[in-house]
Amino acid sequence: MNLFFQVMSNQSKRAGMGAEALEMIAARFRVLSEASRLKLIIALESGEKNVSALVAGTGLTQANVSRQLQALTDAGILGRRKEGLNVIYHIADKSIFDMCDHVCGSLQRRIEDQALLLSPGRKKTGAGKV
Repeated sequence: MNLFFQVMSNQSKRAGMGAEALEMIAARFRVLSEASRLKLIIALESGEKNVSALVAGTGLTQANVSRQLQALTDAGILGRRKEGLNVIYHIADKSIFDMCDHVCGSLQRRIEDQALLLSPGRKKTGAGKV
């Protein structure tokens, strides 16, 4: 479990967090707030790739891919290594997928709840149940 989920694991720990810890958490969310960065993370989920493969796989420009890879690497989410003239990127912090799963699951439940509310003859009874 990474630092974020350890820190955020219970309410009493969250209430006692200092400004520096909160800024670190906010910085992680800021890095993930760019859709093109999420595309790159998803593209790297299947394994390491060089910049050319990421450009081809995401449809982003080379300049944009390079800029976003730098931000993700600086944040510790990605790692990189040189292989000849190529720079190969990989996921350095695999817990990023746990966080993505939590967010995606939450959004899925919200969409399902909204669909139920819009369905004729159905009433929501709370917590996604009908």
